[in-house]
Amino acid sequence: MATYNVHRWTGLNGRSRPDPARAGFVISELDADLISLQEVLRPSRGDDPLEALAEALGLHVAFAVTRVHKRGKIGNAILSRWPFAGVSMLDLSFSRIEKRLAVAAQLRDEQGEVDVVATHLALADRTRQRQVRSLLEHPRLVHTPTLLMGDMNAWRKCKATRELDEALTEHHNTAWPASFPSASPMLALDRIYARGLELIELEAHDSRAARRASDHLPVVARVKLEPAKAALTA
Repeated sequence: MATYNVHRWTGLNGRSRPDPARAGFVISELDADLISLQEVLRPSRGDDPLEALAEALGLHVAFAVTRVHKRGKIGNAILSRWPFAGVSMLDLSFSRIEKRLAVAAQLRDEQGEVDVVATHLALADRTRQRQVRSLLEHPRLVHTPTLLMGDMNAWRKCKATRELDEALTEHHNTAWPASFPSASPMLALDRIYARGLELIELEAHDSRAARRASDHLPVVARVKLEPAKAALTA
C-alpha cells in the first residue's frame, strides 16, 4: 500500500498546468493494493482524472472534498483493489483558516475487517495535535485494525507526531523515509501508520518519474494482516 500527495497534478514546482498522466504513471509504478492520495484535483469540467485512473488500474475509489479550487474540487482519496463496505468522512477542521478532513473506508469480509483512513493534516502545530487526538479517539479506529495514511505535515518532531508514533507503533522503522521535497528529499511528511496490523517494509518510492510528477515522493509499505484479524492479503 502507498500514500502519495499528487500536488494537484501540477508537477514538481506546482506552477505548470495540471497533467494527471505524470502522477498516474507513478501510481502505476507502485503496483499497490491500497493507495491514499492527497491534493487530488477533480476538474469542474472535462474528464475526471481520478475516475480514469481508478478504471485504468481496476481499483475502487472513495473521495472527500476539502476545498473548491478555481479549477475544480480538491481533496483526499482512497484507491482500493477491494470493494468498500462503507465510506465516511471525519471532520478535522479545527481552524477557521484551514478546512481539513479524513476519508475513512471499511474493507470487510466474512473473517474480519480493516479501516483505511486517508488524511492531510494541518500546518499549524496546535491544530495538527487536535486533529491527531480526534483520529486516535475515534471509536472505529480504536476497536478495528486500522491503517492511517497521508501527508502528516511532520516538518519536525512535534506533539502530534509524537502521539502518533507512541499510539501507532506497529512498524519496523525507527526513522521515517524522507519524501519531501521530491527532488532532494529531506523531510518525512508522508507516513503510513498501523494499529492491529504489522508494517513489515516501509520506504519512499524514489523513481525518476516520481521526482518530476509531484513535490512529494510516494511512500510505500508492505503490510501483514493476521488471519484472525482479517482475511484480506496485501
